[in-house]
Amino acid sequence: MSSTPHRPTRRSVFRSTRSRSVTTASLVAAATALAVAVPGAPASARSDAAAEASRTVASAKPDPGALPAQLTPGQRETLIRRAEKDAGATGDRLGLGAEEKLKVRDVVKDADGTVHTRYERTYAGLPVLGGDLVVHASKSGAVDSVTRSYKPQLKVADLSAEVSRAAVERQAVRAARAEGSTRTEADSTRKVVWAAKGTPTPAYETVVSGVQDDGTPSELHVITDARSGDTLYQYEGVHTGTGNTRYSGTVPLGTSQSGSAYTLTDADRGNHRTYNLNRGSSGTGTLFSGADDVWGDGTTADPETAGADAHYGAALTWDYYKNVHGRNGLRGDGVAPYSRVHYGNNYVNAFWQDSCFCMTYGDGSGNANPLTSIDVAAHEMTHGLTSVTAGLNYSGESGGLNEATSDIFAAAVEFAADNPEDAGDYLVGEKIDINGDGTPLRYMDKPSKDGASRDNWSSSLGSIDVHYSSGPANHWFYLASEGSGAKTVNGVDYDSPTYDGLPVTPIGRANAEKIWFRALTTYMTSTTNYAGARTATLQAAADLFGLGSETYNNTANAWAAINVGSRILDGVTVMPPGSQYSLVGQEVGLDVQASSTNAGALSYAATGLPDGLSIDASTGRVSGTPTAAGGFTPTITVTDEAGESGTASFTWTVDVEGDGTVFENTSDYPIPDNGTVESPVNVNRSGAASSALGVDVRIIHTWRGDLVIDLVAPDGTAYRLKDAAASDSADNVIATYSVDASPKRAAGVWKLRVQDTAGLDTGYIDSWKLTF
Repeated sequence: MSSTPHRPTRRSVFRSTRSRSVTTASLVAAATALAVAVPGAPASARSDAAAEASRTVASAKPDPGALPAQLTPGQRETLIRRAEKDAGATGDRLGLGAEEKLKVRDVVKDADGTVHTRYERTYAGLPVLGGDLVVHASKSGAVDSVTRSYKPQLKVADLSAEVSRAAVERQAVRAARAEGSTRTEADSTRKVVWAAKGTPTPAYETVVSGVQDDGTPSELHVITDARSGDTLYQYEGVHTGTGNTRYSGTVPLGTSQSGSAYTLTDADRGNHRTYNLNRGSSGTGTLFSGADDVWGDGTTADPETAGADAHYGAALTWDYYKNVHGRNGLRGDGVAPYSRVHYGNNYVNAFWQDSCFCMTYGDGSGNANPLTSIDVAAHEMTHGLTSVTAGLNYSGESGGLNEATSDIFAAAVEFAADNPEDAGDYLVGEKIDINGDGTPLRYMDKPSKDGASRDNWSSSLGSIDVHYSSGPANHWFYLASEGSGAKTVNGVDYDSPTYDGLPVTPIGRANAEKIWFRALTTYMTSTTNYAGARTATLQAAADLFGLGSETYNNTANAWAAINVGSRILDGVTVMPPGSQYSLVGQEVGLDVQASSTNAGALSYAATGLPDGLSIDASTGRVSGTPTAAGGFTPTITVTDEAGESGTASFTWTVDVEGDGTVFENTSDYPIPDNGTVESPVNVNRSGAASSALGVDVRIIHTWRGDLVIDLVAPDGTAYRLKDAAASDSADNVIATYSVDASPKRAAGVWKLRVQDTAGLDTGYIDSWKLTF
């Protein structure tokens, strides 16, 4: 088994048409999808994405420091050991409870020294399923942020079990037998804490091996509530795929020579080896060897042919991840998985298995079509990458994203291979003809063409088979890579629709690949859903190409085109300045921020400004001295050199000078989960602000440690009042702070900014006031 045995151990390409009581991922004759499995919770996508989707920015600034650092296996191991040594201190800094411990799973380092460390959690010594998190730390070691599947601190009141292990195992064995297993007893049972969905609870994870109805090996994982005996979750740990030089022509292979014999051992790629199972279904098989360095004859009559295809597909996938993404092996340790071909008899499938860290391929119906094409090999090997990085749960939306990840990088590897016999395309498994009618398994431009996959996100997506819920993410990748509408790529015709009927401008396949890889390895966790995937890819796009860049905006637009989040329109985007407040006779200055997806300078114009104010046409700065009190609604229009324009309207209040000392806002402002809210106060006091400006805050919010609170001056300067403290589980913030704001003018709009840095707990700003 893998070091994180709660994740699926095998992944397959196809799905059985038989109705199943457990989520499976197997490659079968009538199937139309590739699969992956890990426990977790399906989640709705739409609402979480909407607010973040509307964000626009003034300028794009790519961060070259966000590019991955090129680490040797030794350097990566050093980072892991350092993280393991500091795990206790890291847990304390994150506010984990006394019963919680962190176990390092993976480390990714950026060029600027930022380190992203992925952890599993234990509670009272028990593995926590769904408790994984990623700590993002700067070069100095300071924690910048944390991406997590569950709240920072776990609380389980009672770890005792009321259900016997024997009862749990009988239940799991019955479930496995429903899938075709003949086992009469469980392979293993361990006690865990289930935190992937609902309230954390003690549970048992039971594994039952065997063989599924279609001949695919089975490793059924069943999660059972240790108190009630209810089945909380179950998943099949076997997943399948394809790839073979029968489909790729004559290709170079990495081999080794010992004496007068050659073997399919690729010393340049982590010693990847390819074995012949010779129709067997267990063990490693026999390493392919021969007196010459020529493998196969391009037909299934020679057993070496399938071995050559699988060996070639693994090499292409290894090279792709190393050359394009800087990852030296799936785990980043320079060690390759191995491949097994000729599995079973008439076995129409292929699969990845964590327990052996290997890919296995059947020979297809009648043993005539080995499942060893480039894209299938890459699909299966990518399941290994997902299992050691985000570990996307094989359930609901996260399961669909897991499947889509393998499809996405299968297409990427196929394009990168540039093999004339198997040109890159946005079709999955088109070479192996599993259905016998010349059709592929999946279509990325319009997934519904397979008859079952979904084109777009909907609230019911999490309830369908993960082979079909992968459709929207595959569709996103195609739209992001190539854009919408009819087109021909490498001789294949595509015609991709959009959910909202609007076109999508492509960011290019290379950019889409880089964005998805960074999102997978740095920001996604085991329970990431479609909304979370959008957020993760936009963060990756901001890192790599700049927030508000054309690439960033069109990454968001591709998501909107599959019904996840809102569009950031092509052309000119004007950032609304927000409500303004000024005094008669007091000089003001406001810089309007805008960007365009077109190159060239911008020009600015305004209507409805307060009397005495004007806008600079080339810089967008509004300046002057208001001459009359009143309420105004200016509209800013920004035009680019292509003639496209954008507008933004806002309110501007001009007041007369007052002599008050206390200014208050008593309106309620809801604080969104993992979001930010600002409550404004208009101050019409002349002169400088106080050196001991009093800020009285009344915030109603459970687990107040989630909150970061700032006072924002009229010129945008932020004064930190309170930092987040993950261990502070008390309710509400009712406090008075003192700020030296003497360098600032008193008059203007002051804001209380409150940021919620975690999920689950919510609240609102009840009131706040300034005392000068």
